[in-house]
Amino acid sequence: MSTDSSAQTPAAEAQTPPVAQAQPAPMPNPYILPPDLPTNDAGQGIHFDFNWGARVLLPKSTEGRWRATLTDLDNSTIIFQGELEEGHLSSTKKFFIRFAVDVERIAPDGTETKILHHEFDARGKIVLVQLPVGTLGDTLGWFPYVARFAAQSGARVICCLAKVFIPLFATEYPEIELTTKEDFEKSPLRSQVYATYNIGLFFDDTDNIHQPCDFRYVGLHRTAGYILGVDPTEEAPRIAIEDDTRPIEEPYVCIATQASAQCKYWNNPGGWLGVIEFLKKRGYRVICIDQKPFSGTGIVWNHIPNGAEDQTGNRPLAERARWLKHADLFVGLSSGLSWLAWATQTKTVMISGFTHPNNEFHTPWRVISWHSCNSCWNDPRHMFNHNDFLWCPRHANTDRQFECSRLISTDVVTKSIAQALDA
Repeated sequence: MSTDSSAQTPAAEAQTPPVAQAQPAPMPNPYILPPDLPTNDAGQGIHFDFNWGARVLLPKSTEGRWRATLTDLDNSTIIFQGELEEGHLSSTKKFFIRFAVDVERIAPDGTETKILHHEFDARGKIVLVQLPVGTLGDTLGWFPYVARFAAQSGARVICCLAKVFIPLFATEYPEIELTTKEDFEKSPLRSQVYATYNIGLFFDDTDNIHQPCDFRYVGLHRTAGYILGVDPTEEAPRIAIEDDTRPIEEPYVCIATQASAQCKYWNNPGGWLGVIEFLKKRGYRVICIDQKPFSGTGIVWNHIPNGAEDQTGNRPLAERARWLKHADLFVGLSSGLSWLAWATQTKTVMISGFTHPNNEFHTPWRVISWHSCNSCWNDPRHMFNHNDFLWCPRHANTDRQFECSRLISTDVVTKSIAQALDA
């Protein structure tokens, strides 16, 4: 993407040769690409696999031509059928479909000979599932569906994910081989992968190529279930906590107030101060476990609320999980630490207006105001801009900006806190 200047071109006599502007580096592909040659050898030069949808490579036929057919077995639907002398076929849809692949040779005299009939069967075969980002909430929400797919398919599942998550999952899910993208790119197993499924939030997938339905409709975590073709019912992941001892003796509540965009914050100016005062009156220490004590951009910065004990810092996830597991409650936003609290089975009060409650895991203490603008994140008409910290697609630069959380009152949150603590 080039940058334009609003400056006018100088007069002809003052012009200088144009200087090439530096172009931004292209975004690296978050997924490992499949081998050019499909990994299953069917003989007679035919290769196929399911590593980017169903793929079939047909060599040039010396005697007649080929007829290739791709069928969705579960829907009894022929996805593709055509005749060709040679070619490389690939299904449009890249998410899980139980395909059948058929290839016939048609001789010059019209005689048809069946060469290949293969129905998808991953039992005992290597299946690669890629979780491409290191985002805490996404990975925690998606991983249970990887485990569900492994159990349902009987496959040898290899899961590529950020290295920081491997200690959390490795001992809890020994049946799944965990690796990083960097390590698997060098692995000889790449040429043996039977099928590959890429999990992600595909914002502009209007043709549903990568996902059977828009993630904004089904929820951030449940989209993985749809992509993998398993039951999308949510399930908290199991995680390992190396030091599982209680960090402090006194009763305490954890809070996390920071986020990666201003729309994710609780934008009520006095909200957190009121929550901390309420909790302290009930005899709780209030521990802030954000990664950073302040966050923002430009002239907009959000600081750790006064009265909270500072346990911020770049700590291991298992240490954060330890604090959460022994807390009487977690109060947070639609952000990663809420998902970690869910994984530790800690009661969670979640404050969010920019997402619809369907977007996250269910908690009885989800706080949203239906009397203000809400749920823009789950509205496909509004494309989330990751580069705009102040993204507010409906009311930017007006007095209604961020009203979705600004109008969530302190007393509504403290009532939910009281209900959760007494539950």
